[in-house]
Amino acid sequence: MHRFLTQKERILFVDDEELLAELGEKMLERLGYQVTVKTKSFEALGTFQNQPDHFDLVIADQTMPGMTGFDMARRMLQIRPDIPIILCTGYSALVDEQKAKSQGIREFAMKPLNSSTIAGLIRKVLDAS
Repeated sequence: MHRFLTQKERILFVDDEELLAELGEKMLERLGYQVTVKTKSFEALGTFQNQPDHFDLVIADQTMPGMTGFDMARRMLQIRPDIPIILCTGYSALVDEQKAKSQGIREFAMKPLNSSTIAGLIRKVLDAS
């Protein structure tokens, strides 16, 4: 897919903590991205299912009620196998970087996220796509 230089890349950002979702949205917008924020994993999955080609990247928290970020990412990859996904976690015994990458998740980030770290990961996965 070719992008014009003036087109902003679109990110679906998913975190169940309202404050972190808001901070993530502001940080990503400052970096120049168009951001859609969801605080519920099922709602995020529904948004993705309805418009799988609307997003260039998904950034998701691992630990969320209802459906983990890992499970949500697996379902998204079934719909669109080429979607780059960055999975974020503070700590999780359920998934590690090796397991995440073996399932198609491109990168794994430890919380708290800072602007320079996430900016580097975003460029790494988008430029590789």
